[in-house]
Amino acid sequence: MSQSFRKNRHISAEWITFAITSFVVLILVSLVLFVWFTQDDQPPVISVTHQAAIQRQQGQYYVPFTVTNTGGGIAESVQVVGELMVNGEVAEMGEQQIDFLSADEEQQGTFIFSQDPERGELMIRVASYKLP
Repeated sequence: MSQSFRKNRHISAEWITFAITSFVVLILVSLVLFVWFTQDDQPPVISVTHQAAIQRQQGQYYVPFTVTNTGGGIAESVQVVGELMVNGEVAEMGEQQIDFLSADEEQQGTFIFSQDPERGELMIRVASYKLP
């Protein structure tokens, strides 16, 4: 009779594994629900800045820029436009497309111009994006 009592009180490895995995799944589901209920449904807020360090190499001018998403949402197909205006007219224009920009993420790129951007007015801006 004492052996049957010991068999009933014995905890198998399967039950321990089941308890641990159930606990892990419960934590994951709780975290997903917490993020889902507490996250604001904010749109992306995208800004672009260009560094003052324009580099000249082989007769071309390289203008680096940084695109930042400070909003809460994800942006896809972010289009960045760089325009170089000389004497009030658009002398050169370039476009870049960033495929994916999540919240609080930044991407870097470079525009290449054949004319010196310091002799005119350089404008780099975000033209558009789409929501996923």
